[in-house]
Amino acid sequence: VGTLPGGCDSAGNCFCRAEFAGPRCEQCSPGHHSYPHCYACSCDSRGAVDNNCSPAGQCRCHGNFAGHTCNQCALGFYGYPSCTPCQCSREGSLHGTCEQDTGQCSCQPGVTGLRCDRCVPGAYGFPQ
Repeated sequence: VGTLPGGCDSAGNCFCRAEFAGPRCEQCSPGHHSYPHCYACSCDSRGAVDNNCSPAGQCRCHGNFAGHTCNQCALGFYGYPSCTPCQCSREGSLHGTCEQDTGQCSCQPGVTGLRCDRCVPGAYGFPQ
């Protein structure tokens, strides 16, 4: 599948197209996935550690990125491509994650603010 027309050398190693590797071109070269198709990994340069991926095409993401090609923010981060930590108030939020685009945390009843860190008007006593 991945051999070039030149055949093989005297040791029996075949000449492979760039996206193939191995003595008989029987696997994908680094930066490619899904043998026998050997598609380019296409990892996001901002979110991925490098442009190598798993045999299924999953790129290795930095901690604050997620997705097949690392082109979105991981849970607990928002604002791709910066992927900033949510920093939701532990006492005021329902959980530590936030809305992926705006960074708005999900607040407990009676609590408001981007990070759920203050009382709604008319309420008092946060964080009790």
